[in-house]
Amino acid sequence: MLRLELTGISKQYPAVRANDRVALRVQPGEIHAVLGENGAGKSTMMKIIYGAVQPDEGEIRWNGQPVTIKSPAEARHLGVSMVYQHFSLFDTLTAAENVWLGLDKTLSLAEVAQRIGEVAHTYGLDVDAQRPVHTLSVGERQRVEIVRALLTEPQLLILDEPTSVLTPQAVDKLFVTLRQLSDRGCSILYISHKLDEIRALCHHCTVMRGGKVTGEVDPRTETNAGLSRLMIGAEPPPLQHRPSKAGPAVLTVDRLSLQRQDPFAMDLQDVSFEVRAGEIVGIAGVSGNGQQELMAALSGEDPRGAAGSVRLSGTDIAQADPRSRRALGLHFVPEERLGRGAVPLLSLAQNTLLTRTETVSRSGWIHTSRVQRLAQELIARFNVKAGGPNATAKSLSGGNLQKFIVGREIAAGPKLLIVSQPTWGVDVGAAAQIRGELLQLRDEGCALLIVSEELDELFEISDRLLVIAKGRVSPSLPTAQATPMQIGEWMSGLWQPAAAAA
Repeated sequence: MLRLELTGISKQYPAVRANDRVALRVQPGEIHAVLGENGAGKSTMMKIIYGAVQPDEGEIRWNGQPVTIKSPAEARHLGVSMVYQHFSLFDTLTAAENVWLGLDKTLSLAEVAQRIGEVAHTYGLDVDAQRPVHTLSVGERQRVEIVRALLTEPQLLILDEPTSVLTPQAVDKLFVTLRQLSDRGCSILYISHKLDEIRALCHHCTVMRGGKVTGEVDPRTETNAGLSRLMIGAEPPPLQHRPSKAGPAVLTVDRLSLQRQDPFAMDLQDVSFEVRAGEIVGIAGVSGNGQQELMAALSGEDPRGAAGSVRLSGTDIAQADPRSRRALGLHFVPEERLGRGAVPLLSLAQNTLLTRTETVSRSGWIHTSRVQRLAQELIARFNVKAGGPNATAKSLSGGNLQKFIVGREIAAGPKLLIVSQPTWGVDVGAAAQIRGELLQLRDEGCALLIVSEELDELFEISDRLLVIAKGRVSPSLPTAQATPMQIGEWMSGLWQPAAAAA
């Protein structure tokens, strides 16, 4: 008997047919990948299974019986649990309170907190149940979502980009967990753009393109190139990463120390490094080791740095606000797409106004036609799949919104571009495009600082590497001289203090 069967599932939105007569069959205990480029309809299908979206037509059968899943609560009652790519957590509540909201109230909050600790320990997921969610990094929030799903002991677990902000070590532990669940009969629907993961973990793969199912394969018998061709119709073009021609220092961070503003945050301790024109410096590290605090100090969100501790082309910006820093050529892409990188309910055109003020006159008038034209240019240049400049940010898939936000800052012609998690949840084609644009910007003389938990990504595009651990930053190391094992050791804070920076 099949655990789950979809037949003829369709869903039409005003600007796009997200699912077009989709069929899916999942066996008990099967780890089943759903593969497709951004906007292919994967997330819509998962939301239909979870009851968050209602299909226009089609049938869902659960353990052989036809069902209508009207809400996530009904899905959870059946035994379906889901971890969204965009998190569904309340910022003002603790991790335990967020988990408690999704469970029946037969357990007290204290009992839920205890169970969170037990599950987190069993599966190697570091979660502090008492921390408010607004103090957590993206990676830490991801772990809360996963633990919340595991606590429901589901028959079907849906994971939408579950490893996008996990470290390689955490990914290995998660895979052990998923295989244990599979062995106990739990079915897993696994959405990921990481082809190596799908080939290593999954038993079966359904491929989607343009809202339709275009094929089914055993990923264990496919190559990455083969899966890429099934997903996007071609292999992504190889990156042209020429040796950098580094110029003068653009960003200089000199003994930056900041006390945490929140009891759950991280102190920055004597952070020093520089980024030169025409180079990409990558920062690796386990989520929650000071990345958020460093980004706030560099972007201007936290202007408490001592005078002279942060300089942009020689100008002291340690206590300058974000607008002043942008005027000097510093642009920033935060790790959180919705809420910080873009306002969900505003159109793409309106979202350009967050950082691109050339369409606003000195007297404060907004040139609407220029705003529309700028948004349309970004959509075309960066191949963003959207219903035009007036489409709301929240209507885009995660990868397409990321392309728009990164493109908005690249097209501004920055002197210094700081990007946090540039390809989180982005398909292989879009990731290759973003990385290629970053390298082109470097070749044009821009200085780039990239914070990523994707070690492969950092090795692919960075000229030099740094590691952040416990609020401290390692010496820099030319990427050509680094190894993933060495960087992994440094991510635990194990570097020699006497090592000289490159």
